[in-house]
Amino acid sequence: MSSAGSTSNTPLPSPTRIGLSRGGLELRQFFREKDAVVFTFSLPVVMLVLLASIYRDTVPGTDVGAGQIFAASMIAAGVMSATFVGLGNGIAQDRDDGTLKRLHGTPTPLTSYFLGKVLLVLLVGLAEVVLLLAVGRGFFGLALPTEPGRWLTFGWVFLLGVVSCALLGIAIGSLARSAKSASAIIMLPFIGLQFISGVLVNPITNLPSPLVELGSVFPLKWMAQGFRSVFLPDEMTFQEVAGSWEPGRTALVLAAWCAGGLVLCLLTFRRRTRRG
Repeated sequence: MSSAGSTSNTPLPSPTRIGLSRGGLELRQFFREKDAVVFTFSLPVVMLVLLASIYRDTVPGTDVGAGQIFAASMIAAGVMSATFVGLGNGIAQDRDDGTLKRLHGTPTPLTSYFLGKVLLVLLVGLAEVVLLLAVGRGFFGLALPTEPGRWLTFGWVFLLGVVSCALLGIAIGSLARSAKSASAIIMLPFIGLQFISGVLVNPITNLPSPLVELGSVFPLKWMAQGFRSVFLPDEMTFQEVAGSWEPGRTALVLAAWCAGGLVLCLLTFRRRTRRG
């Protein structure tokens, strides 16, 4: 009796510990899906190689080649691919295969489930960035900064970008009717935003003003600008819309998307969960 009583009174692991365990499970499941791994890591790299191979000119008055600009900008697309696309598809798949329903019958809280997802995209996004930096440096001469301040900028742009895009991925994944339709719903804004956010168009000032204003509403534009401020010399600010890197505004917009994305995520996920 005392043995049974002590067993029943054993406290459950904390949500953080469960989330860390869940994160390990998510990573193992991700790398078992070979097609998803290849797509996630190859798409930004292929786009970078194609663009940098087509546009080989050096920016007049500088030593910066188009390949370096595309490499810096494509890091933002790589982060969005790992977070927005990856999480959106993952949430839709978990809903279709019954993972979310089974979760309600276990002691695992939703916070632990999402912590596991965030750990997954954080590590995958970091790996994507390392791969893009290696390609950019090895093939297109992208210089790695030596100033600690630039790496600090890289850190907060990366973290705010991961959080904001991950929350938007959860929201759009919750809106998709099925896992099959999720890919189409997610890829359309992902590809479109790359054009109007200055990732696939260099410089962004070549875009019509209405498209620039539309792209400036979303986090991808600010992530790309933030990463350009890290890996490109300050003389390249003349290609930006405001003529500067705007670090304060970049941080403000990305932080606002983190807050707004959280609200949107909670609303869409709860509504979808109630509907089943």
